[in-house]
Amino acid sequence: MPPLTVSSQRFGAFAERVAAAATAFLAALDERPTVPPTSGAGTTAAFEDDLPEHGVGEAVLDDLEAVAEHARANTGRLFPYVVGSGEPIAALGDLYASVLNQNVTAWRSAPSAVTVERTVVRWLAEAIGCNGFSGSLCGGGSLANLMALAMAREARAPANDDGAQACVVYASAEVHMSIPKALALLGIGRANLRLIQVDEDFRIDLEALEAAITRDRNAGKRGIAIVGSAGTITTGSIDPLPLLAEVARANDLWLHVDGAYGVLAALAEPAKLEGLVLADSISLDPHKWLYQPIDCSLLLYRDVELARKTFSYTGDYARTLSEDPIEGFAFFEESIELSRRFRALKLWLSLRFHGLEAFREAIGENLRQAQMLAELIDAEPTLERVAPVELSAVCFRWTGDEAETLDRRNAEILRRVTERGRVAISNATIRGNFCLRACIVNHRTTDEDVAAVVAEVLTAAEETI
Repeated sequence: MPPLTVSSQRFGAFAERVAAAATAFLAALDERPTVPPTSGAGTTAAFEDDLPEHGVGEAVLDDLEAVAEHARANTGRLFPYVVGSGEPIAALGDLYASVLNQNVTAWRSAPSAVTVERTVVRWLAEAIGCNGFSGSLCGGGSLANLMALAMAREARAPANDDGAQACVVYASAEVHMSIPKALALLGIGRANLRLIQVDEDFRIDLEALEAAITRDRNAGKRGIAIVGSAGTITTGSIDPLPLLAEVARANDLWLHVDGAYGVLAALAEPAKLEGLVLADSISLDPHKWLYQPIDCSLLLYRDVELARKTFSYTGDYARTLSEDPIEGFAFFEESIELSRRFRALKLWLSLRFHGLEAFREAIGENLRQAQMLAELIDAEPTLERVAPVELSAVCFRWTGDEAETLDRRNAEILRRVTERGRVAISNATIRGNFCLRACIVNHRTTDEDVAAVVAEVLTAAEETI
C-alpha cells in the first residue's frame, strides 16, 4: 500500500471516532468553562512535543479531548470580540469539503464547488438587498477589505502596471485595524489614511469628512475612496451610509463599506443598513453573524469588469480556453487568491438546512439580547454604559471606585472574570477610558447567558476589593 494511504474501512472507523468526539463536545458544551483553566505553560506542556519519525496511528485521536480542554468553548456565554458560534451543520460541510479537496479556482477545476459558491454569493447579495452584486468568498474581513481597496485604487489611481501613485483614503477614527494594514500592503501608506473624527454616537462626522476632502484637493492630493463602517468593531456603530454615498459621488470617490461585523444584521433589521446598495464594494463575514465555522468571509462588488482588471494576471498554464460563460468562469480572475478552499459548501448546507428565516430570527434574538444587556447595565447603580447599542456590542464599566482608579479596577475585574471562566468578555477603550465589552453574535446565547455578564462582573468587582 502506498505511503499515507488509509483504507476506506479504516477511514470510516476513524471518522466515526471523530464524529463521536465532536458530538460529545457539543452535548456537554454548556457545562464547559467558556474560558479554559489553562496557561501558556499548560498548553506548551500539552502540545509541544517532538515530531515522531514513526506515526502513532489511531492513538493520535486520543488527543482530541486535550485540544478541546484547552480551547475557548463556543458556549452561549462567549462574548469577546466578534466571534461566530460555529453552526454544527456547517461544520459537517467543512469536513466533507476537506474530503472532496476541491481547489475552487475555476469551473474546469471544480465544477460543483464553483457553481455552489457563485450561488451562495448571489443568495447573500440578494438577502442584504444588493441584487446584482458579484463577489467571492475569502478567509476573513481583512482580506476582503484589502481586495476592496485594491479595486478602489485601480479604479481611481491605477497602479498594477506602473506602481502605486500618491493618493488618499478616508475613514472614521473607529475604522477596523485591517484598513491601515491594507493601505500599507497596497503601497498607499498609512500616512495617507485620513482618520475622521466621530460624533457622540461614534459615527463618522460628515462635516469633518468633507472638510478633509477639500483640504486634500486644495493641496493637490488625490482622494480615491471612503471606507464606511457598518458595525464598528468596538461599539457596533453604523456610519450614515446614504449620506456617505452622496459625499462619495460628489467627489468621485469609491465607497467601500466594511460590514464584516454588522452588514448581516440587514437580514433581521434592514432599516439599520439603509444605503448599503449604494456602495461600490461591501465586506461581510458569514463566520460572524451567520454563525459559520471560521473561515468564511465575502467581498461583494458591483463592477465585475473592474474586479477582473484589478486581479487578472494569468499564466498560460492556468488560462481558461472556454468561451462558455459558465465553463469559462475563473474565480482567480476576480480575486487575489489562486488556491481557494471550498468555503461555500458549509454555507450552502447550513442555509438550506435551516432556511433564511431561522437566521433572521437568530440575528434578531442577538439584537434583542444586546438591548436586554444594556437595560440590565442601566439598572445597576455601580455600572455605567458608555456607548449606544446600535447592533450587539455593549460597552460599559464598573464605577464603584474613585475616578482616578477606575481604569485599574476595571482591568482587574476583566482579569478576574476571565479567570472565573464562566463568561468571556473583552476590553475596549472608549473616550480614553478602559471599559468592558460584550458582543453577542452567538446562536446558542440565552437570556440567562446575557444576565450572567452582569452577575459575573459584579461578583468579580466584589472579589477584587
